[in-house]
This record gives sequence, C-alpha cells and structure tokens, in this order.
Amino acid sequence: MSGGISPDILKEIEAAQADSRGGRGLPPIHKWQPDKIVELDMRIHRDGRWDYQGSPIGRKRMVKLFSTVLRRDDDGEYYLVTPPEKLHIQVDDAPFVAVAMDVKGTGKTQVLVFTTNVGDITAAGPDAPLRMEIDPTTQEPAPYVLVRDRLEALINRAVFYDLVELGVEEEVDGVKRFGVWSGGTFFPFADASDVHAS
Repeated sequence: MSGGISPDILKEIEAAQADSRGGRGLPPIHKWQPDKIVELDMRIHRDGRWDYQGSPIGRKRMVKLFSTVLRRDDDGEYYLVTPPEKLHIQVDDAPFVAVAMDVKGTGKTQVLVFTTNVGDITAAGPDAPLRMEIDPTTQEPAPYVLVRDRLEALINRAVFYDLVELGVEEEVDGVKRFGVWSGGTFFPFADASDVHAS
C-alpha cells in the first residue's frame, strides 16, 4: 500500500511527542501495535541524510520529529509508528550517525557518551553496547553504538579515530584483544595481533 505523510499523521506525531515528558521525551511507540502498514517513500542514507520521495528533508526539526517515532520491529524492518498505522521506510545501514563523543573519566571507569545527528545522547555500556563490523570486501571497519531499543548509530570516521586513540589491549577468553572501556564494560574491536600487523 502506498501513501504519503498526511497532515493528520504529522499532527498525531507532534501531539504524541509533545505529550511525552512535557515534549522532552519520546512517545511510547513500544505500546502502539497498529495493524495498518503503509509503504512510505522515505529513506535514511548511510551518512544520516533523510529523503522523502527522492528529495532531501532539509528541515532538521522534521527529521528530529520523525526520529522520535522510528522503530525497528521483529521483522528487521524500520517503521515510523503512530497509534493508527505503521509507515514502512528504507534504511541503508543504521538509522542514526554518531557525530560527537564525550569522554568522562579514564581507564576502566571511563564512560563514552555519544551524540547522534538527530540529537540523541547515549552512553556506551552494558545496555548500550559498541560493536564492530568488518566489510568482507574492503576490510573497512564499521563501528556502531546502540542508541535505544534496536536502533543503532554508525560512528562516523572522525569520532571513530578518537575512539581508536582510547583503545587498549585486554585479554578476552585467552586472546589479547584491542578495544575500549565504557561503563565498566570492555568492547573489543579486533585481535591485538591484527592491530600490530596493520
């Protein structure tokens, strides 16, 4: 089923966002289970740009608004969720991009706090893990951090370089691994031998 963003839907999203914690929190989209699914010609690019019907969504406020009702369901697909319907959208990679990192503390007690392109803030730790994917063709690393629920942020290149500068070696299951500490958890990126060989 094809559809567009109707003024009524925009009003519903805005009302839900405004009602949550005085407009500062997120709507309770985990409670909404609409049966109606609409295909929406919207796409989130790998670099964090949002398009609607092939044209960039230039208004940051609109992108931020949409991001507050974004959900990834059990089918692995992404939806903008409202009480009456789910709007299915395309996401090239992760829906968000981590564009800044703040380091609080040092060593094993440090906490890495990331800010995304839509203003979300997440502190890496047991509930918001960091993970690394390696492209099998190019061998390029792609680091991610969990923002909320099943929504991740791809860590951009500049922030990733800062992250690597904080890297240390730790023994994990008898193997020396290179990674970072945050929130009392060690997140390995690679075997230490791979780092020294590169």
